[in-house]
Amino acid sequence: MKKVLVLCTGNSCRSQIAEGYLRYFAGDKAVIYSAGVETHGVNPRAIATMAADGIDITQHTSNHINEYQGIDFDYVITVCDHAKERCPFFPSSAKKLHENFPDPAKATGTEAEIMAAFSNVRDIIKAYTKDFVATYL
Repeated sequence: MKKVLVLCTGNSCRSQIAEGYLRYFAGDKAVIYSAGVETHGVNPRAIATMAADGIDITQHTSNHINEYQGIDFDYVITVCDHAKERCPFFPSSAKKLHENFPDPAKATGTEAEIMAAFSNVRDIIKAYTKDFVATYL
């Protein structure tokens, strides 16, 4: 079974959304992990925007990359430029992929405008993860 790691800065929004969709689309084809180069906790708005699309990530945890040093990943997907720049060396043959998704946690405005930003990023990540599964798994 393939092992996929989604890596972001704080493992709170983009990587959590990607982990949720990868688990959904991959089913039993892969084991999905997410981590950050820091840990910021799972963002409540990420949980809410995923729930609005029928994906439950309430049990996700914010994990630090060091927790997964012993795992031989098949794929490492960085979802922000900061994580790509700070990504530690993995002593494995993991295929590394990168996509810099906008950070919805930086959205400003009314609550409706902020949630719209989360929904927009969610939809972009959903399309990316669906394509990833179709292409690589």
